[in-house]
Amino acid sequence: MAGVLFVHNNFPAQFRDLAQQLVGRGVRCVAFAQQHAAEDVPGVPMLKYALPRGSTFGVFPLAVRAEADFIRGSMALQAARRARDQGFNPEIIIGHTGWGETVLLKEVWPDAKQILYPEFFYSGHGLDIGFDTEFKPLTDEGVLLGTAKNAVAALSLTQADALVCPTRFQASTLPAVFQPLIRVIHEGVDLEAIRPGPAEPFALGDGRVIAPGTPVITHVNNNMEPLRGLHIFARALPRLLAEVPNAQVIVIGHASGHGYSGSAPEGQTWKDVCFAGVEIDPARVHFLGRVPHARMLAALRISTAHVYYSYPFVLSWSLSEAMAMGCYVVGSDTPPLRDAIEDGVNGRLVPFFAPAALSEALIAACRDPDAQAPLRAAARKTAERLFSREKGRAAWLKLLKELGLAIPPSPPT
Repeated sequence: MAGVLFVHNNFPAQFRDLAQQLVGRGVRCVAFAQQHAAEDVPGVPMLKYALPRGSTFGVFPLAVRAEADFIRGSMALQAARRARDQGFNPEIIIGHTGWGETVLLKEVWPDAKQILYPEFFYSGHGLDIGFDTEFKPLTDEGVLLGTAKNAVAALSLTQADALVCPTRFQASTLPAVFQPLIRVIHEGVDLEAIRPGPAEPFALGDGRVIAPGTPVITHVNNNMEPLRGLHIFARALPRLLAEVPNAQVIVIGHASGHGYSGSAPEGQTWKDVCFAGVEIDPARVHFLGRVPHARMLAALRISTAHVYYSYPFVLSWSLSEAMAMGCYVVGSDTPPLRDAIEDGVNGRLVPFFAPAALSEALIAACRDPDAQAPLRAAARKTAERLFSREKGRAAWLKLLKELGLAIPPSPPT
């Protein structure tokens, strides 16, 4: 039986909408994932694998990531053999390259076309490594470890028939030899559900309610980490709170998260580190932790200005959703954001390492929120152009058809 195989250790992740669309059109889909993945895409059976062991104690440091990726790849290989023995032979394999799971699949299905999804290709220089040395000084070892992260991913990419990257910047991180294979397709957001609308009173956990019209600064930082600028945001708050006495701040994210920044110093969270020595009024700065998606959208809807920072790394879904909501985004002037925001046109970009510049932008937004209306409207237009789920879906289906997959028309609604 032919069809499409999805490979992602945390399936469905970026492939949810595509898998739902294919199943809805009668295409047979199967997914490989690690044990922790949730089985929440009806019609897509999952073959889960467990890791038999961790990394070898004392293994050569540059090989640690490669060994871990090959372990995952070997478990995906075993799942592939089981699927083949049950009669499944995919025409197309769609897989994320970040964990090594696709690297050995050609041994089972040599004729299957592979569309691989490399979100990011690491480099020891010029991207996230060495960008901010405050918490992690740049060392020769760090440079080499960063480069070595690509070992298994690069081998996987040599087997690809096509590559999909979500943004132009992320695509640009791949070596030149892979560039001809790349399609830039963002998985998109639901622009009908996530759209500008009137703010509603926002209830806090202590019973207080933030009324619409109150100056509100929002910041979504999933793992509360410096890679997303938590330390810069923290240092910008005291001046904002002093000069805008009625401003409220809503921070969403998991304080004990590990994230892309690695572990915080022993016994601390990155929130502890980033807010160390920063005096804030706890009655006005609200750390909500992780919240249901609808509550995050409600916070964005009441937001006067939304802060999004990032090292040169992958772009967060929260930015695309904030722009779809028509938020006034104040972001870091770093490559991921330049794909989406033009300073003074559909948001603001300020230097990453300048908390004072962030303070000034937020204070100005609070004092004259109406002045940002054109930028909010332009942010929504940008989201419609760059982050449309419908456009992303159409681009994916077009690519699958080009590679020979027969896709029945969508059934009538």
